[in-house]
Amino acid sequence: MSYKLLCTDIDGTLLNAERELAPETISEFLRIKNGCDIILASSRMPDAMRHLQRDVDILDSPMIAYNGGLVLDGIKVLSSTEVGFQEVKKIVEFSLGTEIHVSIYNNDEWFVPGMDYWANREASNTKVTPSIQSLDDTLGLYSQTNKGAHKVMCMGPSEQISVLYNNLIQYLNDDLHVYKSKDTYLEIASKRISKKSAIATLLENKYKELDWHQIIAFGDNYNDIEMLEAVGVGVAVGNAKDEVLAIANDITATNKEHGVALSMAKYFI
Repeated sequence: MSYKLLCTDIDGTLLNAERELAPETISEFLRIKNGCDIILASSRMPDAMRHLQRDVDILDSPMIAYNGGLVLDGIKVLSSTEVGFQEVKKIVEFSLGTEIHVSIYNNDEWFVPGMDYWANREASNTKVTPSIQSLDDTLGLYSQTNKGAHKVMCMGPSEQISVLYNNLIQYLNDDLHVYKSKDTYLEIASKRISKKSAIATLLENKYKELDWHQIIAFGDNYNDIEMLEAVGVGVAVGNAKDEVLAIANDITATNKEHGVALSMAKYFI
C-alpha cells in the first residue's frame, strides 16, 4: 500500500526522552515528505508544534492542534471547536481553593496565572512562553466576546486532580472531553472533536482525492485510539497504553527508541 498521508501524535510517540526529534526521525521525515504529507496531530497549541514542523521542513503542511479542536492549513482555519465560555468559567470555579494550576488556551494564546512549577515545566517541554494574567482577568477578557478555549489544562497534585476530574465528569460530562494524560495532568476540550474528526476535516477540505486507507497514523495514548482505528494502518509505539496496543494494526519500538522512524523505514521503501 502506498500511503499518502502520515498523521502522528507528538508527546510520548514522536519525540525522544529529551522531548526532541531524534536524528533518525528527522532523516526519515525528510526522505518521505515529498511523496507523503506529514500531519502533526497533538493536544499541543499550534506554536508548540511549528518548531517541530520547521525541523523537518513541513511548515506548509496542515496541523491538528488541541486534539482536533483546531485544524489549520497554514494560516487558514479549517475547523475550530471551543469549550464554551460558561464551561471555562465553571472549570476555574472548581479549581478555586486548590493548588491546581489552570492554563487557558485559544489558538496561539496561552494564559497562565503565574510562572509556577507547572507553567515552567510546560514552557520547557513545548518551547512556548505563556502570557501571565490572572484567571479573573482572562475570564473578564473572554467574557467581552463570549470567547471560549480550545483547551483548558489543569495541573497539580494527583489527589486534587482526581477530585476535579470527578466534578467535571459529574457536572459537565455532556459537553466536555475530560482526559487525564497523567495523574497530575487534566486536559479538557470539547466533546465534539477528536483526532479522527480532524482528519475527516482534512479529507473533506484539503485531501479530497484520498481515502482513509491511504493514511498511516502513530500514537501512544487513549486520545489516539479513534485515529488509529480509522486509518489504513494504525501503529502504536511500544510504550503505548495497553488499550492502544490492543487495537493497533502494528506495534513499533518505543518513542525513546525512535519507533516512528523505524516504522517509516518499514512502510516507505
